[in-house]
Amino acid sequence: MQRISGLLWPIVVSLLLPLAAAWFAYPDTHLPPGFGVFPPLFVADPPGFNLAVFIVVGLAELAFVFFLFFPQYFGFRVPVPPPRPAPARFPFWFWPGVAGTLFFWWLMWARPTSAPFGDLVHYAFTPLWWSFIVALDGLVHRLSGGYSLLAARPQTVLVSAVVSLVGWCYFEYLDYFALGNWYYPYSDQIPGLGHTTVVVVFLLAYTTVWPVIFEWYTLLNAFPALATRFTDGPRVALPGGPLLWEGLLLIAAMVFFPYPFFWVTWIGPLLLLSGQLIRKNVWTPFAAVAQGNWGPLILMALATLFNGFVWELWNWGSAHPQQPVANPNYWLYDIPYVNVIHLFAEMPLEGYFGYLPFGVLAWVMFIWLGELFGFDTGLLPPARQGAGSPAPAEHDV
Repeated sequence: MQRISGLLWPIVVSLLLPLAAAWFAYPDTHLPPGFGVFPPLFVADPPGFNLAVFIVVGLAELAFVFFLFFPQYFGFRVPVPPPRPAPARFPFWFWPGVAGTLFFWWLMWARPTSAPFGDLVHYAFTPLWWSFIVALDGLVHRLSGGYSLLAARPQTVLVSAVVSLVGWCYFEYLDYFALGNWYYPYSDQIPGLGHTTVVVVFLLAYTTVWPVIFEWYTLLNAFPALATRFTDGPRVALPGGPLLWEGLLLIAAMVFFPYPFFWVTWIGPLLLLSGQLIRKNVWTPFAAVAQGNWGPLILMALATLFNGFVWELWNWGSAHPQQPVANPNYWLYDIPYVNVIHLFAEMPLEGYFGYLPFGVLAWVMFIWLGELFGFDTGLLPPARQGAGSPAPAEHDV
């Protein structure tokens, strides 16, 4: 019971702390504007372009790209990768996954209104992504020599869908206090879709986020040169306690200063959950970093970044101004200071790098819930699970 309460209290505080801070940050309403409107809509224009912030962020992102190509300059020894396994046959589910992906992609972009499609286009988002997840799993199965999540860990895919629904609702909640980093401008503007239907459509769409990230992660691990590239680097043991309290402090600061701290939506919970899991001696990708293995951390970040381009591509094509709006899940961004040079119209170029910490956070949240409810959180074959053991736990709080 003490262990369960030790896992629960940080996330409970992260839910209550923004409300307590908002009581003082918004003395008239005690809540941020737009709070509770679901799906979230536009709130207010954020601060405009800031060249200094743009340059600093851009230099940091260029440094990360340089690191990816030249890890040896950062203290890494790049090992000789093992041979790739012999490819397996495409599993039977790969082909309907590809067919579903192509069909629902066409449906969401073409937006036909005549029979036999009718209003089916309004519901294309979720089956598109689940078809893509199935197709991606089939590709992993082939490239890894017969291993994939659907083949070996189908229950993980199902559980990750539930975690995805809960997890994304948590991020939508934090987004209210960041005054709408993202919002859904057409969720209330599609004729024939009542509010209850729209809510169901959104909740079903939320089930796709974690599963597709995990499929990309297993795909990247199917390439030995990439899977081993960052496994022998500096050993950096992060302190759990300071991470935990810094995460809580940042979440409170975001409520009072939502635009300068808009990035806390991803970083605050990541520090909070990672810190407490470190304190509880639960394995996370940061435990592997403490042993010099940065591979799990970097590959999960890259997996989410790669999928981010697909997210933004399909979102961009689903709502052209010249054609009727048909996708209630279509989103826009209001990212302060760097909202320029857009790729696929909606996401600013520098904003793509926000996918890196988000993917790690999604994984850490999955591990946290697995520890809380006792389900298996492994994503790779047992022989290839995370290396090393976490440092000894600190005192429970």
